Amino acid sequence: MRRVGVLALQGDVGEHVATLASLGADVVKVRTVEQLDSVEALVLPGGESTTIAHLLGTSGLKDELGARLKDEMPVFGTCAGLILLSDEVVDGRADQWSYGALAVAVRRNGYGRQIASFETSLDVKGLGRVPGVFIRAPKIERWTDDVEVLASLDHGDGEHPVLVRHGHLWGASFHPELTGDSRLHGLFLDSI
Repeated sequence: MRRVGVLALQGDVGEHVATLASLGADVVKVRTVEQLDSVEALVLPGGESTTIAHLLGTSGLKDELGARLKDEMPVFGTCAGLILLSDEVVDGRADQWSYGALAVAVRRNGYGRQIASFETSLDVKGLGRVPGVFIRAPKIERWTDDVEVLASLDHGDGEHPVLVRHGHLWGASFHPELTGDSRLHGLFLDSI
């Protein structure tokens, strides 16, 4: 059984925990360095990226998680989690930081503000059609050739990746934990 953490500082924690547990994972809500040390993989949930970044700093987890990323701990970042993993936040606040671990540049709220939230069906490599929930979602604007694009979306301005994998890191612009479809979480667990 895989022991997987969900960063539990802010955001869609409960939904990820429930989805991973339904797949048989031993799930830990990670709020401390000791809890981070106890897991072999981690999900960075959606929420508000600057708030999560601030709480990573005040909790003492910021540097420890950075070290785990360098040690190639498998991490799946969804929405705000994708922003935290990204190499560049195109329109971030002056005090905003990211780990620079995933070779993508993202634009916060790239698909629109809260009122522009939407659901759509995505064609995911290896899975087929998967529901996607986009809520103030980041848009991946640039990525390197070694980033594997698992799903893309044309939302009126050309194709943009919405699900990517680069080695041990996964990133999704959308919220797979809100759909009732656990296949993406299952794919991440299978990759550990």
